[in-house]
Amino acid sequence: MRREVMQEFLVQIITTIPDGTPDEEVARRRAAEQVRARELAAAGNLYRLWRPVGELRSIGIWCAATLEELQHKVLDTLPLRPWMTIDVAPLQAHPNDPGRLQ
Repeated sequence: MRREVMQEFLVQIITTIPDGTPDEEVARRRAAEQVRARELAAAGNLYRLWRPVGELRSIGIWCAATLEELQHKVLDTLPLRPWMTIDVAPLQAHPNDPGRLQ
């Protein structure tokens, strides 16, 4: 069996909850989002995730074989996706990356 090479992507996500959305709907989606994030981390798609202090956005390192796979088979499966604005930047190794120099 051939193993797919995973590419890394820098992903910024801003979630904007539509006005008038019932609190119960927000709570349901957030709980489902937490479960889905764990699943994607276990599958190797979600590597790291941060939230800048005082901001309602996330910045993370996500992995997939291709940009299309990341967008359509990974990010589009997030329960909060309809409320998200997502910016994706493919990453490549830097020659001065301390992790590569070890």
